[in-house]
Amino acid sequence: MSISRPFSSAIQTNRVLGLTDNIVRTTLIVGNWKMNKTASEAATFICTVVPKLPAPPTIEIVVAPPFIALESVRTALGASTSVQLGAQNLFWESHGAYTGEVSAPMLKELGCRYVIIGHSERRTLFGEQDEEVRKKIRSALTHHLKPILCIGESLSQREQGQTDEVLRRQLTGGLTGLSDKDMAAVAVAYEPVWAIGTGKAATSEQAVAAHRTIRAFLADTWSADLAEATRILYGGSVTPHNVSGLLQSDQIDGALIGGACLEVESFATICCLAESIGACG
Repeated sequence: MSISRPFSSAIQTNRVLGLTDNIVRTTLIVGNWKMNKTASEAATFICTVVPKLPAPPTIEIVVAPPFIALESVRTALGASTSVQLGAQNLFWESHGAYTGEVSAPMLKELGCRYVIIGHSERRTLFGEQDEEVRKKIRSALTHHLKPILCIGESLSQREQGQTDEVLRRQLTGGLTGLSDKDMAAVAVAYEPVWAIGTGKAATSEQAVAAHRTIRAFLADTWSADLAEATRILYGGSVTPHNVSGLLQSDQIDGALIGGACLEVESFATICCLAESIGACG
C-alpha cells in the first residue's frame, strides 16, 4: 500500500488502526519559536502573519510560542482561525510541587492542540533522556494533546555511520509501549542536530533516507499501515529556499521550522509553498 503524495489535500486515506478513526496524512507545518518574542511581540506577529497565510488552508499550520505568549497568541488568533496552537514542551505530571514546570492540562486549557517533545535542545542543553521523553509523550496523549516526537543524530554520529542506529534507539525510547490508537496521534520530526540553527540543512537525499528508516521502524514495530499513516516531518535549517525540494518527496510530510518561522515573510512563504505543493498532489 503506497501513497504517491501523502501531504496532498486530495488524498483521503481510509484506514482503521486498532480503535482509531480514519487517518489522513496532510502536510503539517510547525513554527517553533523557541525562546523568542514577548507576549506583546507575539500578538503583533500573529496579527501580521495570519492574513498572509493560505485561507482556508488544506495543510495544517501550527505555531509554538513560548509558554508566556500562549495566551496572547490564542487571543490574537481568535476563535475562527485555522492556525493551531502548539507548545514547546511539557512536564509529565498533571499537577504538583514542580516549580517552573507546565503540565498538559494547563496547555490544553490554553487551547494547545500539539506539543513538541524531545527537541534536540532539550536533550543536549537540559539533559533530557528517552525515559523522560516517553513519560511526556504519554502525558500528552492522556490529555488529548498531539505529540511531535523529535529525533536526530549529531554530526559525529552521522560521520561514524550511526544515523540509523540513533534514530531507532530514540524511537524505541520515546514510543515503547504505545498502542496503535496512541500512535495515530503521534507525529515524528527528524531533525539532524548538525543542521539545527546552523544554516546547513540536510540534503533531500539525506532527509529522505532518514525518513525511510523511521517509517521502516514503525512498520516493523507496529504495522505497515500505521507506518504509512504516520506523519514524519523534517526539521533543521528549513527556509523558503529549500522547503519545496524537501516536500516534493513522498516520504516527507511537513516541516518543523526554527529561525525561519520568526520572520513574517519567510514563515508565510513556507506555508504558501507547502500549500501549493499539496494542491498539486
